[in-house]
Amino acid sequence: MANQIESDATIDLFRCAVDGDRASLDRLLASYSGYLNVLSRMHLDRRIQHRVSPSDVVQETLLEVHRDFPNFRGERIEEFTGWLRRVLVHNIAAAVETHLVAAKRSVRAEQVLESLSASVDQSHQRLASLAADQQRSPASEADHQESLSELAAALERLPPDYRTVIVLRHIDGLPFSDVADRMQRSAGAVRMLWLRAIEHLRIAMDQQV
Repeated sequence: MANQIESDATIDLFRCAVDGDRASLDRLLASYSGYLNVLSRMHLDRRIQHRVSPSDVVQETLLEVHRDFPNFRGERIEEFTGWLRRVLVHNIAAAVETHLVAAKRSVRAEQVLESLSASVDQSHQRLASLAADQQRSPASEADHQESLSELAAALERLPPDYRTVIVLRHIDGLPFSDVADRMQRSAGAVRMLWLRAIEHLRIAMDQQV
């Protein structure tokens, strides 16, 4: 599976890509597609998702990163992950400016970009915290980055309701009452759904090891 990552594979792919191995770069970017999909689905304005899909934005982001990778000067995997987010943010902002004329007229592009960047970074931190919760032992920063990709890949493979409840609860940071309102279920039903979703997420991540 394209998004499945074996232990230490992400770090090895990153080092080989930095050394100029294009095949490793292709595999590295594929391993991050789930991570970018989670963020894009969360932050691409829902009013334009009938015109441009989150996966379209991710594909454009991956193409740009692949094209511009020779200019990347970072030395750590977390720097690479940060660069991916910045490219994604610019592409989401461009889509909003193109398809939401009112927003483009009433809000300065710089303000939109700054707000979106802060929101995506916050989602990244919450996603990273959830990834850390799934780890069974202390980990280095590089290990955290790999777990982040593994978590996102596992989320992408969950049934939609499981993925939604985890994203709303852990990444949007909503209380169960608000999650229940969003999902149009009772608070008790949402709690049970969340418990099942977390268990399935752990199983999905264990299958990647």
